[in-house]
Amino acid sequence: MIRNIIFDWSGTLVDDLPAVLKASNFVLVQAGKAEMSLEQFRAEFSLPFVRFYDRHTPHVPMEQLEEWFHAEFKRAQTSVCELPHARDFLEFCRAQKMRMFVLSSVHQDHFAVQCGVTGFDAFLEKPYTGVADKREKIHEILRQHRLDPAETLFIGDMEHDIETARHGGVQSCAVLTGYNTLEQLRAAKPDLIVEHLSELRDVLEQNNLDLKPRDSGKPENPRSSVFHPRVPLATVGALIFNSKNEALMIRTHKWSNLWGIPGGKIKFGETADAALRREILEETGLKISKIEFVLVQDCIHSREFYRDAHFVLLNYICRCPAKTPRVRLNDEGREFRWVKLAEVKKMKLNKPTRILVQAVLKSQKRKSRIPR
Repeated sequence: MIRNIIFDWSGTLVDDLPAVLKASNFVLVQAGKAEMSLEQFRAEFSLPFVRFYDRHTPHVPMEQLEEWFHAEFKRAQTSVCELPHARDFLEFCRAQKMRMFVLSSVHQDHFAVQCGVTGFDAFLEKPYTGVADKREKIHEILRQHRLDPAETLFIGDMEHDIETARHGGVQSCAVLTGYNTLEQLRAAKPDLIVEHLSELRDVLEQNNLDLKPRDSGKPENPRSSVFHPRVPLATVGALIFNSKNEALMIRTHKWSNLWGIPGGKIKFGETADAALRREILEETGLKISKIEFVLVQDCIHSREFYRDAHFVLLNYICRCPAKTPRVRLNDEGREFRWVKLAEVKKMKLNKPTRILVQAVLKSQKRKSRIPR
């Protein structure tokens, strides 16, 4: 049973990635280096952060780099906010009488400012901040607070967090809400990967505060989230076209940061049409019309998806009737673009979306397939 939780801070409880990227690019420019895109930074950044500086700015003293970073971060951290589901998860842990700690590299001054906004420090027994290498602190935390490693869970968004958990002999959970990609986190081999903290809460509730069912007698699939039913799930998704005949593409972390279409699971008692309208409204804020079925796909054990699953994908095309559609992504989407269909196939698409796009393009050669 999980009785103690050690949280990472950045990318796990709060979203400070835009501010960190801005401050890091400021440092790079000051050091005579080129700025990085978000994708480049997420691929390159690592903890302990001295590794990142050693690779990119070895000619600049660490003291100077830190001075530049913290000065710029102070100006940029007004954008820092709590991540979706973080507060609910903290309240859940408090209701379960779990002991909660933070182990983070975030500077104590920045941590204090962000706690002033979020109030998350009220949930914590003790924060450990400004820690360059968390592996050097984990045993001290366990010893100082007499925490049983078997009853302790470390939650973080980076490979270093998983390495720290393994070093301390505690259980680990990786969340997809922060810095590292799905591929990077898989390589670190955590005990569990979840999309966000709400999913972790579901796991703990359904497994009596454990990460997996006790004494199930069945071998565990290390890629599966243990609480998900081992049956195919019916889902819906659609290529949405605007008045310029551009298709809406969305990039999500749960599909390895590849581009795809909005959609989701069909609820019990819900028609596929109703599910499609609901999912698109929830994920994009758009209302759709002129829905046409295109094809059905099997998606089984996809390595692109963040957990092991078997989906039956019902794929559609439709139109957004608004002249100037305003897309409002929920917490699942990281980025969106309206793109001509001929250009979509040049993007880094997940496999199911690629199959759908190819089917629509092939159909266009025979007739106009875009709903009008």
